[in-house]
Amino acid sequence: MNFFKLSCLAGLLWLTGCASTLSTDATPPDGLTLHSSNVLGRSAAPAARTATGRPALTPITAQQMPTRTVMSLAPPVDLWDRIRRGYAMPDLDNDLVHDREQWYASRPDYILRMTERSKKYLFHIVEELEVRNMPTELALLPFIESAFNPQAVSGAKAAGMWQFMPATGKSFELKQNAFRDDRRDVLASTRAALDYLQKLYGMFGDWHLALAAYNWGEGSVGRAIAKNRRAGLPTGYPDLNMPMETRFYVPKLQAIKNIVSQPEAFNSALPLIENHPYFQSVTIRRDIDVSLAARLAEVPLNDFKALNPSINRPVIMAAGTPQILLPWDNAEIFQSNLEAYGGGRLASWTVWIAPSTMRPADAAKRVGMTEAELRSVNAIPPRVVIRAGSSLLVPRANHINQDVTEKVADNGQLSLAPEVVLKRSVLRAGKNDSVASVARKYRVSADQVAQWNKVNASARFKPGQQVVVFLPASSRGGKSHAGSRATASKKGGTRTAAAGKAAGGKHGKKSKTSSTRVAKR
Repeated sequence: MNFFKLSCLAGLLWLTGCASTLSTDATPPDGLTLHSSNVLGRSAAPAARTATGRPALTPITAQQMPTRTVMSLAPPVDLWDRIRRGYAMPDLDNDLVHDREQWYASRPDYILRMTERSKKYLFHIVEELEVRNMPTELALLPFIESAFNPQAVSGAKAAGMWQFMPATGKSFELKQNAFRDDRRDVLASTRAALDYLQKLYGMFGDWHLALAAYNWGEGSVGRAIAKNRRAGLPTGYPDLNMPMETRFYVPKLQAIKNIVSQPEAFNSALPLIENHPYFQSVTIRRDIDVSLAARLAEVPLNDFKALNPSINRPVIMAAGTPQILLPWDNAEIFQSNLEAYGGGRLASWTVWIAPSTMRPADAAKRVGMTEAELRSVNAIPPRVVIRAGSSLLVPRANHINQDVTEKVADNGQLSLAPEVVLKRSVLRAGKNDSVASVARKYRVSADQVAQWNKVNASARFKPGQQVVVFLPASSRGGKSHAGSRATASKKGGTRTAAAGKAAGGKHGKKSKTSSTRVAKR
């Protein structure tokens, strides 16, 4: 009898093991499907796990069956298939959607270019959406925002794949400084965009309204909803009075969604995107030139920049950007080549802090560069001066081995001011006029007046004596000061009345953060 009981117990344990194997590993027979709350990572909460660490099945009741989605246990064919399986937003079907479908269908080359560009980023975005239990069609949103171009910049200064405005980016902790712009960073901008979309969905409880707010602003959508409520009108996305761009926004996404669902129906071809990561993150511990990093990774420079688009200077500062993205198969190559690198220092650039406000030409002399080189590497436009405290990228001297500090790498800013162009004016001194009194009247320094007139700073002018001053060009026109009788000068070319106007107006005061340039007559 004991042997019989032991045999029954062993049989039950064997059957239990079979059931556990079927629940996690095996493909069920035809006609049988099993439900797991963690299929493709789309559970609302972390799933329970078995003793082996595998996700456990969650039992459901008969009443829950009609409302629960039963997912196929077969793996996705490719990433497009994985995206289709995760669609969770209600479909929109109206004339605007059909209009956008026709627009995209008539441009198959454009669709192909966009989807080819998305290969580098799409897997990561889908993974992040599934971890957050968000609809996977949101992975298609960068098609609408930027055509999956991380370097895209709108006329309103929105930047990156997800098109963050500067202020919105800062509110979602996307750093923007002289050396990098996280609105373009693949990982950081995706995290911020999904945070923002989740916030908007929490506010409006509707994905279409959340998308409208992403495009138009939550305040605008909130006011439009309140207006409709006061008028007793519906408050859904199609019912709101909104700008044309926002009215077309969700129809564009729906059109792309429909094309991804059935590309052949829209004369479109989707490139194969395998259902595995395209890149992986690699830690860097020393500053390194962008070109050298790409060479050590054996990656074309353009491909390296496409994966690390937030770096807008020719050097990567480890203190501010401690990780870079590399194609999956190249990460190990990079580490191996870096360890074996015998070419000396990794970075040929460092940061110099401008000690005072100065012209780019003067700054270039200080750091041993040509003005053209300084302007090019730091993206300095013409007709500006560099304000004190600005962080400028300059060549690293051979004897300098110290990397850029975290404070500078994370917070360095390039601050510019318009260059003030000065025009030469000639006036006649009044009674009791001196270098000091002229300097006070025109809000310039006594040393400048003395230098312009080749006299001492303590000198006095004779009544009627010609006095030269250089004033901002925009200060021309107006009346003269009392005591400085203005006349038209044959040499001056401007009326001293203009100088008198400048002395009392905002144009007459020299900016503390601006340099001046004397215009040639």
